[in-house]
Amino acid sequence: MKNALYWAMLVGMAVLLMEQGLPVRSQGDSQSDNKVMDNITVRQGETVFLRCAQGDVVTHTAWLNRSSILYAGEDKWSVDPRVSLVTLNQEEFSIKIENVDMTDEGQYVCAVQTSSRPRTTSVHILVQVPPKIIHLSKDIVVNEGSNVTLMCQASGKPEPSISWKLIYSSGDLASEDEFLEIPSISRRRAGTYECTAVNDIDTDVQTVDITVNYAPAVSEARDVGVTPGQRGELECEADAVPEADFEWYKDDRRILIGLDGFEIVNSGSLSKLTFFNVSDEDYGNYTCVALNKLGSANTSFLMYGPRAVQDGSGGAMGVHSHTCLFLVFLPFLLRI
Repeated sequence: MKNALYWAMLVGMAVLLMEQGLPVRSQGDSQSDNKVMDNITVRQGETVFLRCAQGDVVTHTAWLNRSSILYAGEDKWSVDPRVSLVTLNQEEFSIKIENVDMTDEGQYVCAVQTSSRPRTTSVHILVQVPPKIIHLSKDIVVNEGSNVTLMCQASGKPEPSISWKLIYSSGDLASEDEFLEIPSISRRRAGTYECTAVNDIDTDVQTVDITVNYAPAVSEARDVGVTPGQRGELECEADAVPEADFEWYKDDRRILIGLDGFEIVNSGSLSKLTFFNVSDEDYGNYTCVALNKLGSANTSFLMYGPRAVQDGSGGAMGVHSHTCLFLVFLPFLLRI
């Protein structure tokens, strides 16, 4: 009965202390029966030791948290395997809590019953948590000109600050907020965006990829001169997302893959039309069309033979006409 009375007194006194919400400060009057130790700040996942000075003629001791008894002397009352007894002698009563989490934050009280009167010592555990990004926008694909909003939310203690930036860019696109607004996005804003969450403990970084679709744009064509019987090649390059499909035409007639004497090879942004053995019939105007779901673009080539080089695009025909004119007037000149 007497032991039960002691325990009731200890627990009741400790609970009263907690409910009164005594301020946590450095230890004050050494003669006070109720003492408050400094805060203990510990990082999530670490181990914390709670020490309580015993003194002489101690009959009962207990550690409590939120009105729950963790240890009563050598007897463990807590079912938490992370809590264990470290020291219990005339000088010290210490326990430890391993792998500390946010649920362990709060006030702890050491209650001691001496031969004369009970006394308590309280301490407040503050748990610091490294930042962790918990909500992040998914990788997205949008059309050029769309409005884009990226979101990044993080947990942690102290509360982490959030920042955004576009990786591999020297531009000024950045944000010091959970949300990054990109109005009317352009193709040069496509890429990998980095969200960084920072507090006093650590840093967490995650990324989001933005793909920007846009219609094809083709490079300027270059005319090609080829000698008959030689190999000829026309190249067409298109910048587009998604990658463009290519079509080739001679005048208004589409050139189909697989025809004898021709080869069309598409590789990424480049398409090549190859002639293995150029003949007079191959000379002329060619058009390359690049297209994707957002639009199309085209460019035209002229493939010409060596005779056309003599006088530009129509030089060979001009020489032939002048020769015929000379032969017509030759008999008239002989009569004179």
